Amino acid sequence: MAKIKTIGILTSGGDAPGMNAAIRAVTRAGIYNGFEIKAVYRGYDGLITDDIKPFTTENVSGIIGQGGTILKTARSKGFATVEGRKTAYDNLVKEGIDALVVIGGNGSLTGAMKFAQEHDFCCIGLPGTIDNDLYGTDSTIGYDTTMNTIVECVDRIRDTAQSHERIFFVEVMGRDAGFLAQNSAIASGAEAAIIPEDSTDVDQLARFMERGIRKSKRSCIVIVSESPKCGAMYYADRVRKEFPDYDVRVSILGHLQRGGRPSARDRILASSTGVGAVEAIMQGQRNIMVGVRNNEVVYVPLSEAIRSDKPFDRKLIKVLDELSI
Repeated sequence: MAKIKTIGILTSGGDAPGMNAAIRAVTRAGIYNGFEIKAVYRGYDGLITDDIKPFTTENVSGIIGQGGTILKTARSKGFATVEGRKTAYDNLVKEGIDALVVIGGNGSLTGAMKFAQEHDFCCIGLPGTIDNDLYGTDSTIGYDTTMNTIVECVDRIRDTAQSHERIFFVEVMGRDAGFLAQNSAIASGAEAAIIPEDSTDVDQLARFMERGIRKSKRSCIVIVSESPKCGAMYYADRVRKEFPDYDVRVSILGHLQRGGRPSARDRILASSTGVGAVEAIMQGQRNIMVGVRNNEVVYVPLSEAIRSDKPFDRKLIKVLDELSI
């Protein structure tokens, strides 16, 4: 295997607080260890259009506390094709880039894995997603900040819920994973969380309403994971039909959850995994995601990180049930 001299960095998919901290860590750790660094703008599209520029330590000065990503991000239709990935490879070769660090979520790391397999290229993934749904790491970059944002919003919503004696269904992101909903519900003192991991034969809404009615609560907060079929609007409509005595409102937090200054925890996670990515390249690692488990940096094959279901601690469902009485 030829010696790696130049590392490329890109951010892909949905933005997550802490991505800039990860860009900074890869850039500075790479330069410290003798690598040249090149930044790819606008995700995989930037590989196809050759939107690539050299990076120095000055380029990443002062960005550790900024939300979003200075490299911009995009979802690339072109990179989903064999032809698009071949163009991307040709541009990497032209730019002299020998290894690529991809900061993103499930879809982004899936793209990195396909690219690495087709072109025998060294790809290292960093878990940059607010959903916390990547296997092999305790937390993903952006998750902690987003959860704190949700809790702050719910605290504010509760003031109105109590003042007007309403039930509020608060919809949060998370796609097919309920980590954000469940943990923000516990942290905010919500009465319930409706999540995909609790998809048993028991009607989650009916279970919550029966418990709530028995307690004679007139104001409640229910955190709901986003879903095209049964999100917050679906459950609110059901309550209006099945329990017409209750005053119901919906608050969809949406992209409010993505932005903002990253928390200290996300900055540390991004810094640790960013340095870990450079160390992985120096060790000859290929096609892995850098994660953190039990405060230790670990290397997880990309195939495992994106294809394995991340374990959900079902004890948390019991915790919320007991504390919401």
